[in-house]
Amino acid sequence: MNAPDGHNPIPPKGFVGLARIVGPGIVVAATGVGAGDLFAAAKAGATFGLPLLWTALFGALLKFALAEGVARWQLATGSTVIEGWVRHFGRGLNLFFLIYLVFWTFMVSAALMAACGLAAHALFPALSVNAWAVIHALGAFCFVWTRGYSALELAMKIAVGVMFVSILGSAAMQAASPFDVVRGILIPSLPAGSTLLVLGAIGGVGGSITLLSYNYWIREKKWSGQVWARGVRFDLAVGYLLTGFFGFGLILLGATVLLPRGIRIEGNSGVLQMAVILGERYGRLGEVVFLAGFWGAVATSMLGVWQGIPYLFGNYVGLIRGAEGDAVDRYVSRRGKVYRWYVCFMTFPPMALLLFGKPVWLVVIYAALSALFMPFLAGTLLFMNNTRARMGSLRNGIAANSALVLALGLFVYLAAVEFWKRFF
Repeated sequence: MNAPDGHNPIPPKGFVGLARIVGPGIVVAATGVGAGDLFAAAKAGATFGLPLLWTALFGALLKFALAEGVARWQLATGSTVIEGWVRHFGRGLNLFFLIYLVFWTFMVSAALMAACGLAAHALFPALSVNAWAVIHALGAFCFVWTRGYSALELAMKIAVGVMFVSILGSAAMQAASPFDVVRGILIPSLPAGSTLLVLGAIGGVGGSITLLSYNYWIREKKWSGQVWARGVRFDLAVGYLLTGFFGFGLILLGATVLLPRGIRIEGNSGVLQMAVILGERYGRLGEVVFLAGFWGAVATSMLGVWQGIPYLFGNYVGLIRGAEGDAVDRYVSRRGKVYRWYVCFMTFPPMALLLFGKPVWLVVIYAALSALFMPFLAGTLLFMNNTRARMGSLRNGIAANSALVLALGLFVYLAAVEFWKRFF
């Protein structure tokens, strides 16, 4: 896929220059943080306490490795990972993954609506959860329909700032032992019976099919060619470091607010109970500050999904129709019919699940299919990014291969557990 017409920016040099270009990394990292990630991190803290703080930053490191591999493929080849899959694995896989993408979109869109409705209702209970869910979906629809990537990046930076200040501010107010916090970060431990929860927490924060949207967001910035490798790594490092600290804050809150009271996270109720307890300690302001961070997390995820996922769909449709080179651009254009049709699809049909609840069989299929994506991505990046002929100097090094092998093992195990839990 070729970059749009116009002059490509020159990669910056030095820390200050790199800091100024940070943007897509924050967007992709924040988009990957959904309600399920919040619950996983809070549950880890509420169940086993501060010894699991290391999982948040370690998980962010693995997600960084995957996103960096996705970006490096595009910088080296000029094509997206989706196009690389088709080139290496054939159009049959392309058609299968297109079906998977549509199903994933339908389920995730409904889940994000519900999560945003839950967060907004906790802040402003005058409207029902479903009413707030619909309002958020329509808001995301209007934003994506009328605004470009620059507006998305600005909105995400503001929301991430709210998340960061709210969650880490709430965590900083807790009476946690500094020694225990530092030990929990620097010394990995596995308390008895914690293995599955630890792996879930590592695999949770900031990772899903939304990682692939980074290809299109750096295209919007016109970052292309091997000269941008350092800039992309810095951009992603900042984004995933922020989400790592966000997960760290949630684990700390779970350990200091819920664990002493014996409250365990089971679905949405545990996270909302945390807000209630903070309200009891610090007044309504303490409750609102935490809920603002919770809302910021799910709202940024919704906005990023609404803007980024239609790119993937358009790319697949163009490839199935045989589009190549510049012809692909019209399928991934925000003004194009395919992109806009998909924005409509992810906004309106999933609203039906708000009224009727999620059918059990849909949830089972969705969970099983979702568990397959991350190991598939890690495995294909190991294969494609080690090809010297295509990757040149950007092919995987020892560190990248080690991180991808570790991610592959982790996500294969989690996928096996998910399938066992769902079908046996």
